[in-house]
Amino acid sequence: MLEVKDIGMNDLEKRSFYSFVILYIVSSSFFIVLGAYWYYSAQKSALENNDYYKLQHIADGYSQKIISSHMQGKPLPDTPKDKLVYISLIDTQGKIVRGRMRGKHRKLEEGYSLNDNGFSGLVSSSPQKHQNIKYVVVQSPLLSLEMQSLKLSVIAVMMIVLIVIMSLAWVLSKLFMRPVHQKIKQIEDFVHDTAHELNTPITALSMSVSRAIKKESYDAKALTNISISTKQLFDIYTALSYLSFEKKEQDVGEIDIKKSLEKSVGYYQELSESKGIILKLEAEAFYFRMDEAKTAMLFGNLISNAIKYSHPDSIINISLKEGIFCIQDYGIGIEEEKLTKIYEKYNRETEYAGGFGIGLSIVQKITQEYNLGLDVDSSLNKGSIFSIDFKTAVNKN
Repeated sequence: MLEVKDIGMNDLEKRSFYSFVILYIVSSSFFIVLGAYWYYSAQKSALENNDYYKLQHIADGYSQKIISSHMQGKPLPDTPKDKLVYISLIDTQGKIVRGRMRGKHRKLEEGYSLNDNGFSGLVSSSPQKHQNIKYVVVQSPLLSLEMQSLKLSVIAVMMIVLIVIMSLAWVLSKLFMRPVHQKIKQIEDFVHDTAHELNTPITALSMSVSRAIKKESYDAKALTNISISTKQLFDIYTALSYLSFEKKEQDVGEIDIKKSLEKSVGYYQELSESKGIILKLEAEAFYFRMDEAKTAMLFGNLISNAIKYSHPDSIINISLKEGIFCIQDYGIGIEEEKLTKIYEKYNRETEYAGGFGIGLSIVQKITQEYNLGLDVDSSLNKGSIFSIDFKTAVNKN
């Protein structure tokens, strides 16, 4: 069987692939053989019946000739010389008067049978001992030839169907394994990215702590690095916890979205300053019934993304006016054809910055949970604008 190399399967995927192919072919083959056997049996029965009536008709016709010759005082009619039909006349003593028997026969008895040479035969007593003839025996190899042809046809059709089934199994298995392969690839990438993302803040924490210990004092830079790294670790933990252990929404009260936004901006202030990025905020009060932790996660992912994909020493404009949140950066932007995929979990359209590809997926999930309007406008190398309309949920309620 051909090796599966085109989609780069690992050993586990290959075992699953071949197991599916083999199971599909074996189960399909079983039903094909069962169907072929049923068809062959039905056709065999039909051919035997047809052959019986043909031989019966020949025997009756020749018996009529024997009776007519006896009535008219004429000698026995000659048996026809046909390579596909043989007629033998047996007298009352059991001796062959005309013709020759084909194959080995047991005791001569009236009825239809098959002999060892593949000849079908019919023994008929229709002459009724006229001309001293007790039996007319009609034999023919036609049934054997037809049965052989039937077997070859059934086998040929079975082989063709099996080839089609094997090809279909191969194609279906590839189609079946494609999403599985993609998901496994996403998981592998996710594990790799997780290790990479955790490595950065952990290394920064380790270096900052070592630096502080060596100096035997705690300067502002070391504390800032520790603070930023700790927040990065906490963000990773929060995102993974939300995706893996999300619980149903509990009854929550109204919160001031402005205050939650200000907390989020303050939270990421150190990170933005480390890149020389200015977070410019303009916000007005807006009250909305929402889980405060999810509000912080909603704003946090968008602010974090904006910082991550902005150029150093740039500005990020953040606003909350009349219930509409808007965040605009002047970073690398997103290609128009890729905008439809940015909310897919584990999807990363660029290697510009690290990440898991789950931030925008979380944003979309939260906005859908609270019926918030979510929109994006982006241009490559010019920046992106994400907006969330809290009023759409208010209007729906």
